[in-house]
Amino acid sequence: MVIDRFRRPDRHAGQPGPLRSFDPLRIADLEYRAWVGYYQRRWFSVLAAFVSLVRQGFGMSWPRTLYGSSLMLRAIQLWAPKDNDPNKCRATMRKFYALVKLTYGKPDSPGKAAELEVDWWRVHREVQYSEPARPNDDELVGSVARLYSYLYGEPEETVRAAAAHRVQAMDLSDQWVAGGCEPDSPLLPQEHAALVRSYAALLAAVHH
Repeated sequence: MVIDRFRRPDRHAGQPGPLRSFDPLRIADLEYRAWVGYYQRRWFSVLAAFVSLVRQGFGMSWPRTLYGSSLMLRAIQLWAPKDNDPNKCRATMRKFYALVKLTYGKPDSPGKAAELEVDWWRVHREVQYSEPARPNDDELVGSVARLYSYLYGEPEETVRAAAAHRVQAMDLSDQWVAGGCEPDSPLLPQEHAALVRSYAALLAAVHH
């Protein structure tokens, strides 16, 4: 019998899977590295962060991890130009969430998850480059909360605190980018800390 190289790994019954049981500090550190690498256009560093993020955050097998990481990298590379193609980004992220569904049976609709993912990218870009001043972040918090709510099947109010901390990290990242992406900027550790708070809040909301 040929063993499917993408076969779902065994887990103990009654215990939260990797999607609901993760190390907030480690996941925050990996996302922080991915964000910094993205704005510095250091794609190999971004890919390395994604490989660890998918492996640890989603608990996938190595073949799925490598494929999923390449999809995430391709999606953000497609998004990076100002004249990007959101439809191609959504199509790539749909493939990623289809891989997540193949592993866990969720989300119900990879296409819906991809739409919600790229929607917060859109809202963030509008906020990031708004003139003359940055508007209220409520829309962005709501967009991130809707994605979390859909992925985890939790009410939006339950995951809103996690979304708010993540948006705070985005605010700090945007200030860092506007200031020229200085490698020794005091904004970077603040951004990292906000991401840690975000994932700690997310874990508290979904760990059951």
